[in-house]
Amino acid sequence: MRRRRFLAGSVLLLAAGAVAADEYPRVLPGYLLQFPKDAGAHPAFRSEWWYITGWVQDARGSNFGIQVTFFRNRPRVAETNASAFAPRQIVFAHAAFADVRHGKLRHDQRAARTGFGLAEAREETADVWIGDWSLKLIDDRYVAKIAARDFEFDLRFSPRQPVLLQGDQGFSRKGGALANASYYYSHPQLAVSGSVAVDGNGATVTGVAWLDHEWSSEALAADASGWDWIGINLNDGGALMAFRMRDHSGSALWAGGALREASGATRSFEPNEIRFSERRRWRSPRTGVEYPVAMLVNVSDIEYTLEPLMDDQELDTRANTGTIYWEGAVRAIRAGQEVGRGYLELTGYWKPLKL
Repeated sequence: MRRRRFLAGSVLLLAAGAVAADEYPRVLPGYLLQFPKDAGAHPAFRSEWWYITGWVQDARGSNFGIQVTFFRNRPRVAETNASAFAPRQIVFAHAAFADVRHGKLRHDQRAARTGFGLAEAREETADVWIGDWSLKLIDDRYVAKIAARDFEFDLRFSPRQPVLLQGDQGFSRKGGALANASYYYSHPQLAVSGSVAVDGNGATVTGVAWLDHEWSSEALAADASGWDWIGINLNDGGALMAFRMRDHSGSALWAGGALREASGATRSFEPNEIRFSERRRWRSPRTGVEYPVAMLVNVSDIEYTLEPLMDDQELDTRANTGTIYWEGAVRAIRAGQEVGRGYLELTGYWKPLKL
């Protein structure tokens, strides 16, 4: 039953790509994000996601990576159908646990249409769920509860800084055309507390995480194949986000980023100030896909070396969102010293990504 639900979700997501972008609202500069309202869903737009990634430690000091992601999609395939069964909104979710002790990434996925008590992505505040998987904003803290096949999360993420509006006050361009853009904000330096259970064995954990919330109707340009993205919580209290959109040859099509310094001062970067360079590739033994899991990232005049917590952090979500990607915990290093920890996301290395 679960597999059939996944496959149905994949078909609907692919169908969404056939709908013209001009049938959705456009992302335009000048919109002022408001909170907590804009922490919630924006169902008129084609796609949206809430992404939490972070590093946690148990009482013995062992490090682990965590990922909780919810996606919302408006496929526009049955909106004139009066039936309550019409799939007007689809919610997908991915969860992952980078388990260094066992040398593998544990991950799971869910998908369901909204309604009938199956799933929901509510407006006005962050409240998105599928069955017993949920991410909610409660009393100014994000709360994630995930019951996966072989692991469970019961985690709280407490803000210690204001949100970081990406791009031009939350208007984040993703290509040369103004239409290729999203509304995008981050919440870095979230204090993590709660518990993680693996194979039924629970442990209390603490750590630091990063939340991204983004929504759009046409984020990808026609000649874009995927992106590389980092969100790094710096040890001094600062935060770094950088991304590059790649074309089908692998060259940079567009780029952007922002650096919040420990003082709170924030700098945004132009496309020519961001550069990603491969240092080392890893080939998945399951899918054969190669990923540049170790990178050099230049942000203006600052260079960071990224090293993964472990190489195998690939997620095969073909039965859910129709793609394979790498999402992994990484260390950020400058002049031989670790200066931060965060996540690196690599999409479009299997096949060109479709949103």
